[in-house]
Amino acid sequence: MNGLIKELALQAGPNTEEELNDDRTNIYVIDVEKFAELLVRECVESLWTEECYTSDLALKEFLKNSKKINLHFGVEE
Repeated sequence: MNGLIKELALQAGPNTEEELNDDRTNIYVIDVEKFAELLVRECVESLWTEECYTSDLALKEFLKNSKKINLHFGVEE
């Protein structure tokens, strides 16, 4: 699993971490809605480039696409 995804899962508020059997597989009890929101926000942030600082067109595209993603997943900005 991508380290960032695991980090977001931890930010979503693990209530417990348990070991399953002897294979040392960890499960995290998290707020799934919070995790999904964090994941969507991280996806939106990945659209930001340095060009957004200097180009009105790049900024406009970022804002358009981030709004589209947030609306698609029902995440409020």
